[in-house]
Amino acid sequence: MEDRVAPLLVALLVTAAVTQVAVFSTTIYLHRAATHRSLVLNPVVEWVFRFFIWMTTGIVPRQWVAVHRKHHAFSDEEGDPHSPHLEGFWSVQLGNFFHYVRAARDPEVVATYAKDLQPDFWDRWVFDKGTVGVLIGIVGLCQVLGVGWGLAAAFTHGLLYV
Repeated sequence: MEDRVAPLLVALLVTAAVTQVAVFSTTIYLHRAATHRSLVLNPVVEWVFRFFIWMTTGIVPRQWVAVHRKHHAFSDEEGDPHSPHLEGFWSVQLGNFFHYVRAARDPEVVATYAKDLQPDFWDRWVFDKGTVGVLIGIVGLCQVLGVGWGLAAAFTHGLLYV
């Protein structure tokens, strides 16, 4: 019995830690610092947050910022990329990822709402390749936890984060 419980507990703790890192990175860096400019981070700390976002979510910060700023510009009005009032509560609660992706893929949204966030070296070579970051993160979880628990942790993190 202990042989089965220990890996499960480790996987749950790692999943909780990864999810919490993603949530803190989203709240502190993407939302407060990058979107609203209400917080100024040390450049090294900002880079670490960008790295964590890349590895845990695959989000391209410029796109997230643009979508969120557009959301504030049109809150619950036509043009809001993810309004529960317009799209329906469950559509946004369960499908917000798809609403986000649709808006983030519109180059006009990024050009209009994130023009102050020009891509730098790290964006061009690393952080703009979100899928690569997520895949490396999943491989890392599989290395730490084993393939089965690593995939379970990645899947659970995906559900918890979204």
